[in-house]
Amino acid sequence: MHDTDEEHDHVDGLPGMPLGGGGSAGYIHDHGEDDDEWFDPATLTEAYAYSGDSIELTTVGIDVGSSTSHLIFSKLMLRRLGQHLSSRYVVVSREVIHSSPILLTPYTPEYTIDAEQLGAFVRRAYAEAGLSPGDVDTGAIILTGEALKRSNARAIADLFASEAGKFVCASAGHNLEAVMAAHGSGAVALSRESGQTILNVDIGGGTSKLAIVHGGEVLETASLEVGGRLIAIGQDGRVTRIEPAARMMADALGVPLHLNEPLADADRARIAEGFAACLLAAMRRETLSDLGRQLWVTPPLASTLPIDTVTWSGGVSEYLYDQETRDFGDLALPLAAAMQGHAARGKLPAPIHEGSQRIRATVIGASQFTVQVSGNTISISDPRTLPIHNLQVLFPRLPVREDVGKEQLVAAIADAFRRFDLTEGEDPVALALSWAGTPSYARLRELADGIVAALPRSVAAGRPIVLVFSGDVGKNVGAILREDVGITNDVISIDGIELQEMDFVDIGELLVQAKVVPVVIKSLVFPHVVADSRAELAR
Repeated sequence: MHDTDEEHDHVDGLPGMPLGGGGSAGYIHDHGEDDDEWFDPATLTEAYAYSGDSIELTTVGIDVGSSTSHLIFSKLMLRRLGQHLSSRYVVVSREVIHSSPILLTPYTPEYTIDAEQLGAFVRRAYAEAGLSPGDVDTGAIILTGEALKRSNARAIADLFASEAGKFVCASAGHNLEAVMAAHGSGAVALSRESGQTILNVDIGGGTSKLAIVHGGEVLETASLEVGGRLIAIGQDGRVTRIEPAARMMADALGVPLHLNEPLADADRARIAEGFAACLLAAMRRETLSDLGRQLWVTPPLASTLPIDTVTWSGGVSEYLYDQETRDFGDLALPLAAAMQGHAARGKLPAPIHEGSQRIRATVIGASQFTVQVSGNTISISDPRTLPIHNLQVLFPRLPVREDVGKEQLVAAIADAFRRFDLTEGEDPVALALSWAGTPSYARLRELADGIVAALPRSVAAGRPIVLVFSGDVGKNVGAILREDVGITNDVISIDGIELQEMDFVDIGELLVQAKVVPVVIKSLVFPHVVADSRAELAR
């Protein structure tokens, strides 16, 4: 997203959204008035402002990418729509309050991210913004592209998630990055305002992310290994790093590419042109060559919806929009030149519209994707159990009818644990349950009894029971579990959220005066790193 929009739109970020346009935004849920006994006056120093029906949040986005890393700090103002407690909040203004310098992502020769250098950079950014981690209400750190493949990527994400703020979530994944880039570039807002179908193409250091956007929604995403930093060349003109995709492209084209040796400008251009041809075919949704098919890191785009406009984002877009001319010893400059040539010849699927953000699109999307507010039907037995992070979502497959019995629910939950090789009572999870029909006491009691019967080891061990409903029954089910069924476990029961398998969920600390909790739905996909997928690094 970008600075201080006047539009009264819903927050658009959809972390972890699957291909095909389903998925969920993060939601903040409002508690009922009978929860006032939770509020301790000593806690009324939250790092947000609440006045009437408005909430102000401070957010951070930390992007650790293949080529560059940077941070964005923002202020979001949310306002409640309507006079009823169940009305939604919407974002009415966004203001970027600090943008860090852009750092070339630091790597070590051992194929890891340099955690010490990166950590120092993040601490400097907080200091320059005049903020401490405790001042941040919510946000995200994302590792993307080649950075995601580094063997310590998960550890880096977990480190910053625990240290960078009281509710900063760690997220990664190619489709997630494509969604964030589409929002941060302004493509989502443009599609909503113009009614057009937008193809946002985010060309980063290691990958290019494609997002088809229509009517303010990201309908489909895909990603392939085309990027500006797949080859790195030192100041002496010698090659210092070769990523696997660049090796594959060079070998296919017969280009001599060797560590510690010069790479001729003509050969560098040939490699860039080879990648540009693959990216063009992906944008046009054409069948790629055998080589091109090996570059996909997700399934290709399947939508046949005609494209009205193309927007660029990512580091290479600085060259595509003629905002950058320097050569940083990689493929960015010749890759952009090749794509500009395709555009000049009318080869792109649609005309180009300049996005509102370029290299910072993903991090702006990351810093602002967590906040949409609705509902007053939520039950949290003890707010001191929050925040809670990185719960695997289990989605029991239930028949679509009202008379689902206790035994069916128990079997469906057990099957969901098996699908993910998780052990009930040992692995923390959030149960996502679809709800439709009449919320009678008999039906809700049957549901509560089934949940308890399906989680015997969790109940016996005193683990918190975390439930996420699509319908407005969270508060009722939570009350039945505690008051009627009589379990003594902490219960976190929220509703109005549509989850999918493969999602993870964070539930943040209670924001006391506003009586809301931030809920973030996200992807936590960290690929297994094997030896043959590593870059070639000069020693």
